[in-house]
Amino acid sequence: MTAQKLPEPIDRLDERITGALAKHAVTILRVALGIVFFWFGVLKYFPNVSPAELLAGRTIEQLSFGAIHPDVSLPFLATWEVLIGVGLIVGKWLRAVLFLLAVQMLGTLTPLLLFPSETFTIFPFAPTLEGQYIIKNIVLIGAAMVVGATVRGGGLVADSRYAAPAGVAEGQTRPT
Repeated sequence: MTAQKLPEPIDRLDERITGALAKHAVTILRVALGIVFFWFGVLKYFPNVSPAELLAGRTIEQLSFGAIHPDVSLPFLATWEVLIGVGLIVGKWLRAVLFLLAVQMLGTLTPLLLFPSETFTIFPFAPTLEGQYIIKNIVLIGAAMVVGATVRGGGLVADSRYAAPAGVAEGQTRPT
C-alpha cells in the first residue's frame, strides 16, 4: 500500500505535527504514566479510598502465604507505587523505576489467576469491573515498554527519510 501524496501545505503541517509528536510524545507518556502510579499509590495510604485496596491486600497476603497482612502490605505497596510515579515524573533512575514497575505489574495481574470468581463473570472471557481494572494494566505495561526503549537514548523519529518505501506495507521490514 503506497501513501498518497498530500497537498504541499498540508504535507508541511503534517510534517511539523509529526515532528512535534516524535520530539515530545515519549516524555508526555512517561509523565502521564508517572501520574497514574503516583495518584493510585497515594490513594492506598488512605483506608477505604482506593478501589483496589482490598483485592491488593488479599493478593499480597495470598502470595506471601499469609505472612504479610494488608495492614503492612498496603502502605508498602503505596510507597512502591509512589516511588515509581515520582521516578517516572522526574525521569531519573529509569532502569530501576521500570524494574519496580515490572515487578509491581506482575503482582497486579495475579488476582486474575488467584481470584477468578472475583475478576471474571465468565472465566476468561467476561471480566468483572475489578477484572477490567486489572486488564487495563496491559496498556500501562505497553507504555512502560515504550519508555524503557528510550533509556539508552532511543526515541521516536519523525524524519520522512525513514518512512517505509513505496510498496512496503507498514510493519514489514525493509528489503536490504
